[in-house]
Amino acid sequence: MAELATIARPYAEALFKACKSVAGTDMTAAASWTDELAAIAANPQMRSLADNPKVNAGQLFDVFTSIARSQLPDLARNFLKTVIDNGRVDVLPEIAAQFRSLVNGSTGSSDALVYSAFPMDAAALADLGTTLEKRFGRKLNLSGKVDESLIGGVRVVVGDEVLDTSVKARLEQMKAALTA
Repeated sequence: MAELATIARPYAEALFKACKSVAGTDMTAAASWTDELAAIAANPQMRSLADNPKVNAGQLFDVFTSIARSQLPDLARNFLKTVIDNGRVDVLPEIAAQFRSLVNGSTGSSDALVYSAFPMDAAALADLGTTLEKRFGRKLNLSGKVDESLIGGVRVVVGDEVLDTSVKARLEQMKAALTA
């Protein structure tokens, strides 16, 4: 994967500089549409379409923009055209990851993935977010995911840090203590 990271880095850095230079560009919104484009590019059907020699760059661009849930700003459209013209659609997920990393670095925040046994509504996630921001000492961009194997509680992953307060983890600790 080092090769993909090497290819993606200049694109991510150029997009980051372009977003900073265009007045009124919201970095969080830019990271959002970049993630959306990456999700579209990661789809196996889109990959096969991008690899099809009968599909030209204009057609591929039209497919991308029609699939996108939101209207893409001009910066996003220009970025997407550049990526497609250079044949780098397969690198788009890595570009998005590196761009998000650059945005997080500039804002002093981190992405956090909260695994819970049951779906959490936005209010519960926001309440948990304030507690987690105190615990980790930085602003967190939370996203939730359901993992029924946790039984109860939550498991939070922030970069390489993990906070596991799930019932499953506590049962594992009890098991280890009893067998020791």
